[in-house]
Amino acid sequence: MTATDPALTALASGWAALYVLHGRIDAHIERALQAEHDLSVREYSLLDVLSRQHDGEGGHLQMKQVADAVVLSQSATTRLVTRLEDRGLLARYLCPTDRRGIYTDVSEAGLTLLAAARPTNDSALREALDEAAKNPELAPLVSAVESVNR
Repeated sequence: MTATDPALTALASGWAALYVLHGRIDAHIERALQAEHDLSVREYSLLDVLSRQHDGEGGHLQMKQVADAVVLSQSATTRLVTRLEDRGLLARYLCPTDRRGIYTDVSEAGLTLLAAARPTNDSALREALDEAAKNPELAPLVSAVESVNR
C-alpha cells in the first residue's frame, strides 16, 4: 500500500471529515454551555457520566473508568474532578469495600446544574448537526450519528 493508494486516501479523507464534524460540534456546544452555564463540554460530560452511576453491582466508576468514559487521561480527569469538586459540584469518597479506591459522586448542586445544562447541550448539538448536514462532505456522517441508537 502506498501513500497514494486510493483506499488510503479515502480513509484519510473520511477521518478528516469526521475530525471536522467533531470539532464543529464540540466548539458549538462549548460556546453554548459556557455562555449559559459557565460549564465546559468536558465538565458537562464528566457530570453526565457520573450522574449515571448507581448503587448496584458495578454502579460506581473508578477514576480509570471515568477517564475512559470522558476520553481524557487519568491525570486530566483527576484535575477536572478537582476543579468541579472545588466548585461544589462533585464529592469524592473512599470505596467502602476497598480503602484504596476513591469514587466520585455528583452533588445536589452538580445535579441541578446538569439538569439546567442538559437542554442547552441537546439544543446546541442539534443546531451543530443541522448546520453540518448542509455540507455535502459532512452530511453522511451526520446521518450516521443520527442513526446510532435509533
